[in-house]
Amino acid sequence: MIRISYRTAIYILAVSPWFFVFSLVAQESKPKPAIGSPSGLTEERAIALAAQGRCMEALPALKRILASPGPVEDRKKAGIAGMRCSMTMESSDSALDFLRLLSHQFPQDPEILFVLVHAYSDLSTRTAQNLGRTAPDSVPAHKLNAEALEMQGKWDEAEREYEDMIAKNPEASSLHYLLRRLLLSKPQPDAGAVQHAKEEFQKELQIDPRNAGAEYILGEMARQESQLEEAISHFSRAAKLDSSFGDAFMSWGFCLVTLKRYEEAIPPLQAAVRLQEGNPSAHYNLAVALSRTGQKEEADKEFAIHRRLAQKPAPTE
Repeated sequence: MIRISYRTAIYILAVSPWFFVFSLVAQESKPKPAIGSPSGLTEERAIALAAQGRCMEALPALKRILASPGPVEDRKKAGIAGMRCSMTMESSDSALDFLRLLSHQFPQDPEILFVLVHAYSDLSTRTAQNLGRTAPDSVPAHKLNAEALEMQGKWDEAEREYEDMIAKNPEASSLHYLLRRLLLSKPQPDAGAVQHAKEEFQKELQIDPRNAGAEYILGEMARQESQLEEAISHFSRAAKLDSSFGDAFMSWGFCLVTLKRYEEAIPPLQAAVRLQEGNPSAHYNLAVALSRTGQKEEADKEFAIHRRLAQKPAPTE
């Protein structure tokens, strides 16, 4: 049996402080004593009912208030109270309704974002617990456990978890991919680990030939070994498998520029700047390719974009 709820706590918040979230609302509300019908409850009364644990009565009014064009603060307080009630009642459908409305109405409000973080965290925790209860020996349950071990830096335990899964399910997709990702994520992986990772990526492609991620990392490994022709082959396949994979287009074009195959480099680099407009390296490499093929005006535009992006201050943490 796998104790999912404990081991997944490293990357999801196992306990959500809904008592604190709700207190943000309760402290500001002065409920009125009169009780109306559920559909006609005032915002104050609906929140008071929620605070008393009478969520079934309060939820319809809270949802109506949040969806109304009423005062911003009333809608915020109703939304927070409704989210708390939904999570207390373990009603995922209701919680998702409040998540959608709050995200849409207050996309940049810090208080609401705080509430949403804990709501998503609780939903994730409960789903993980449900997986552990209903299918503890399934591949997804073991995957979740291995990922949690990896996030805790327990590399050897996570590696054994993946290897056990592969031994039991050798043809299951993604397992070789996840194992080799783990091997490369280890602090200072040795040459043996890197070679093992490469073999796992290749096995993954035998099982799932459309795995763009595996193609990309094999390309990166080849590029780091200066095997640029092999790298181009992997990067181009990754880009063709996933037309939104900006890094694959960027690396494909970069290798072609390095080999001075400038004409060939232009299309993938144009795709890279379209997908990653804020990537200065993509603009620079495209500018070089355009310049070397006689397209001076277009090259100058890309060089100008590169300079502007390169001068932007790095984001502070």
